[in-house]
Amino acid sequence: MPSPSALNAPHVVVDWGTTSFRAVLLAADGTQRDRIETGDGIQFVEKHAFETRLLALLAPWLEAEGALDIVLVGMVTSRNGWIEVPYVPCPCSLEDLARGTVTRTLSNGSRAILLAGINDPARAPFPDVMRGEETQIVGFGLEKDATLVLPGTHSKWARVAGGRISGFRTFVTGEFFALLTQHSFIARAAGSEHAGEDMAAFERGIEDGSPEGAEGDAMLSLVFAARTGMLAGKLAPGEIRDYVSGLLIAQEFRQARNCGFFASGERIGIVGNDGLNRRYAVVARHFGLDVVEGSDHAAIDGARQILAAAMGDLT
Repeated sequence: MPSPSALNAPHVVVDWGTTSFRAVLLAADGTQRDRIETGDGIQFVEKHAFETRLLALLAPWLEAEGALDIVLVGMVTSRNGWIEVPYVPCPCSLEDLARGTVTRTLSNGSRAILLAGINDPARAPFPDVMRGEETQIVGFGLEKDATLVLPGTHSKWARVAGGRISGFRTFVTGEFFALLTQHSFIARAAGSEHAGEDMAAFERGIEDGSPEGAEGDAMLSLVFAARTGMLAGKLAPGEIRDYVSGLLIAQEFRQARNCGFFASGERIGIVGNDGLNRRYAVVARHFGLDVVEGSDHAAIDGARQILAAAMGDLT
């Protein structure tokens, strides 16, 4: 595990995903000093040369600062990444996540501290998994019981209870949206993805995607409304993408409710920074929920908390 010096000096937090690389240089107190964002995802690293690529991407900082502690989260710790770090099973505490870290000393003297993802063995038919989002949950806070939604390509609904992440479930809403709007009958009818946002069409999709009873259960039939609405002259091509977005996110909320994650009148947290939070907040209020917005820095805060706990330096 990292030594107690890690948070007493500048350090780096890296979110290294399949298609992107995002790094933040932090002062000892957590203040952001600089950041790097590139398209150097793990799928583009040839011959498993992760250490070489990491040192090259961080070279300006390493040249200025010398050896640094580098905290890595995301798919870089997966089976397809650099070093596969075993999942920590739910329910899991901050200390459980800290014990799951793996540390490697790099050729320049820096330490790579790879954080574990988590899984939910209770999920059927197979255990659910996440890598990276757990830092956002920790950054939001484990001290109070809560239900959280983390919007994204693979949205996560999670429960915090008794100071632990007690369980979670994944909804592939974002990926389904991309498939429908880029590769389906909807793509052929929809306007440009670069067109301006149409929140009226989005809210109409919410209404049509969230009826009660059997009508609301027929998601595969509801999706076809994007086609029939255009044929009936009720939807313009430029409205279709936002309409489908509202339809699918409303269906996600409906299914999450049916899975027991919330009931009308309750409070949920929305955590993330990929531009979807506002849309999820609109849908949440449609379902009668009170919304607490998580910090844009929740992932960094969470990674630092896990690092501190791994050092035995958690206050």
